[in-house]
Amino acid sequence: MPRLVLASASPARLAVLHAAGVKPLVQVSEVDEDALIASLGPGTPPAQVVTELARAKATDILPVLREQGLRDAVVIGCDSMLLIDDDLQGKPGTVEAARERWRTIAGRSGELLTGHAVLRVRDDEVVAEVADHSGTVVHFGTPTDEELEAYLDSGEPLEVAGAFTLDGHGGWFVERIEGDPSSVIGIGLPLVRRLLAEVDISVARLWAENAAIPLESLEN
Repeated sequence: MPRLVLASASPARLAVLHAAGVKPLVQVSEVDEDALIASLGPGTPPAQVVTELARAKATDILPVLREQGLRDAVVIGCDSMLLIDDDLQGKPGTVEAARERWRTIAGRSGELLTGHAVLRVRDDEVVAEVADHSGTVVHFGTPTDEELEAYLDSGEPLEVAGAFTLDGHGGWFVERIEGDPSSVIGIGLPLVRRLLAEVDISVARLWAENAAIPLESLEN
């Protein structure tokens, strides 16, 4: 009976999975994102960058699962970055960096790239591994100076890719998207469903073995 494991500290990703009817174990990876990106080199395609980050995060937690005695698992790793002006933007980290990001993206469009990796673990071994990315175009509004400063004061944009959210305070400043909204939040359900199928795991099986809510509730 495989246990679903999310290799991410993101509450937004966890909320998406809960709303989709599954309750994963959460094991946060300790990947040095900046170091990994530097090791890939400046010519690495953006989609490959986010995909390799997702793969690294999923792989990073495997020793912990072994220590915990979890021998049958499906691990999902994700990473998101905003591509605008051929520049990949991750988490700004500071108010000053987030303010500068918004000066760049306000009134414009960017592509939110999310890498996804799925590892099938059985008897302490990775028996199957798949990875891919999704891309969604995000059209941003232009917050007033007062709105932007209030948004920065909330702290939310400091710790999210591209300095915005779709499902939080930042949703006020997203005019529209072209693509999968769950991917913008951080984990694209349609893509993950396809990747799970490639390692012989169905959504029905996840619901049965990692349920967050009774299946009867899903019919309402």
